[in-house]
Amino acid sequence: MLELETPHGIARVRLEQAESPSAALVLGHGAGGGIDSPDLKGAAGAARDAGLSVALVEQPYRVAGRRSPAPAAQLDAAWVSVVAQLPFEGLALIAGGRSSGARVACRTAAEVGASAVLCLAFPVHPPGRPEKSRLDELDAVEVPTLVVQGERDPFGLPPPGPRRTVVTVAGTHSLRSSGTIAAVVFDWLTSLSVA
Repeated sequence: MLELETPHGIARVRLEQAESPSAALVLGHGAGGGIDSPDLKGAAGAARDAGLSVALVEQPYRVAGRRSPAPAAQLDAAWVSVVAQLPFEGLALIAGGRSSGARVACRTAAEVGASAVLCLAFPVHPPGRPEKSRLDELDAVEVPTLVVQGERDPFGLPPPGPRRTVVTVAGTHSLRSSGTIAAVVFDWLTSLSVA
């Protein structure tokens, strides 16, 4: 486990280096969870099986023991700082995460130079509040994007887009089926020209 300084405190990174990586996948967690959620484990396993190095990033607020997430600007700044410090120079970078972590990956994709973005349970809007859409964050991503969403997710279901593939799986926002997630992510990663 690496501990990295960011502008908003220490972040922790579980780094899993492939022997001769074809690319790197960096994943962030959801607002109230950590890096051991079933969907993140499934995605990380798929990336390893596809020959990628993987970094699972724990945001500074979680490292400090807080459950409530930091403001978006702090999450983004900490993420950008961590990605810049990872030993992935020369590798194509795929940024991603679950829920809040997916939003961070979308907002910072251009800044970190992501070649693709992986969103697990992207929260399109707060439950019951479709007028508070966050779809603009997804729409702003200009690289290939995979969104894996539970078919009964109360946070909404994004539409496919020109560079965006949306795959629905059984379940809600929690995406507990790591095997299903792994299969979908593996297929997508191996179809990318960057990986």
